[in-house]
Amino acid sequence: MRSLSRVSLGGFLPLVFAACAVLPPDGRMGEGGEGPESWTATREAKAGIDDQWVDRFGNRGLSSLVSEAYSSNRDLQAAAARVERASAAARGAGAAARPQLNAAVNGARNKQNFIGFPGAAGSSISNSYGASLNLQWEIDLWGKIRAGETAALADLQAEGYVYRAARASLAAQVVRAWLLLAETNEQIELAKGSLEVREDTAELIRGRFELAAGDAGATASQLRLAETDVATAKANLAQRRGERDQAQRQLEILLGRYPSADLAGSASLPGLPKFPPSGLPSELLLRRPDILAAERQLAAAGKREEEARKAFYPSFSLTGSGGTSSSQLSNIFDSSFGIWSIAGQAAQPILNGGALRSQLDTRSAEEKEALANLQQTVLSGFGEVETALAADSYLASRESSIGAAHKLAEDGAVSSREEFALGTGDVLTLLASQTRQIDLATQKLTLRRLRLDNRVNLHLALGGDYKVTSK
Repeated sequence: MRSLSRVSLGGFLPLVFAACAVLPPDGRMGEGGEGPESWTATREAKAGIDDQWVDRFGNRGLSSLVSEAYSSNRDLQAAAARVERASAAARGAGAAARPQLNAAVNGARNKQNFIGFPGAAGSSISNSYGASLNLQWEIDLWGKIRAGETAALADLQAEGYVYRAARASLAAQVVRAWLLLAETNEQIELAKGSLEVREDTAELIRGRFELAAGDAGATASQLRLAETDVATAKANLAQRRGERDQAQRQLEILLGRYPSADLAGSASLPGLPKFPPSGLPSELLLRRPDILAAERQLAAAGKREEEARKAFYPSFSLTGSGGTSSSQLSNIFDSSFGIWSIAGQAAQPILNGGALRSQLDTRSAEEKEALANLQQTVLSGFGEVETALAADSYLASRESSIGAAHKLAEDGAVSSREEFALGTGDVLTLLASQTRQIDLATQKLTLRRLRLDNRVNLHLALGGDYKVTSK
């Protein structure tokens, strides 16, 4: 479905509008609510949005994966098919407002018996053949049909924005899955290093225990603690490998590949990319595709309410036909046997069991629902940006603190091992300091990935899209 990229959609929609000879409904974004003058979580308000944000992670392989997902992801292909379906519906929405012309050829043979009349007996056989062109046209005097056609165009626009939102969301999912895979690769290496440390410590304690070094040495219970840590480290390594397997399969599914867990991914997490320009809150209303889609859905609902209201008005239609009629088949296309007719009709609904009123009430309720959905989508969009902006600073503070704690834990683990080797330290302090170092290293790595994840969330919340270059 590469043909329905963001660029081609922009050129495709005007063609549909031209074919329909109808313009989409006016915008109703002002009914979605007003945003604040600036974001509360940051004072930065540079204009614009980075539509090449995936490249900012500095990995060509990641950009290729996103492009592959755009080409092969089944959910995105389904979204593209929905755009095509909406396009077809928009092209056919105004058919009732245009003259309908059809050609017909007919033939009939009739027999009539004459019985019961004085002096009459027997039967009569007659033939009738004809060819005709029949015209039907409902005059859209009140704009009822045009309102339905305009609503269909708004539906098409909404599906186009939904497709854009699906593309942006897919890019974010691929990047997050790739980051998770990179973290699991680093966690595996960390788990391997931790296992080596645990095994080395267990050997050291075992040696002290076998030498029966007394109070400064190691007891059997302390050796069991060290061996327990070794077994736990092995289990942790197996867990990390399982997490990598799961991350590989998740990313492969997003790419449209069979989930065989063969994708290697990045060996390590990238550096934190440059902070994106947040712009002004008001700009978000014109940038986020989900908000734009909700606005178009409201516009479509409004036009359908108008269509239902105008169904109460009188309808006007014209019918006409022209052709030939003859008892001989050879004369079917002879203009000498021509016939024609033309008729007009005006119809006013009077009693229909409340069907029109029910339809109008339904459409009015749908418009109210669409308005509430737009307002909620706008509010949620503001909330996602504010949350991501605030989370960035909180995660940065956490990462800094965890980094400082990890450095202290590293120094403490080195000191406790040296002291134990010299016979001045105890086993429990050694094991506890190593556990703290390993736990903090794991937390530090996870926080790095969470900060990168949040940066992805911020790009997505700001409505940024990723532009795929044509191959």
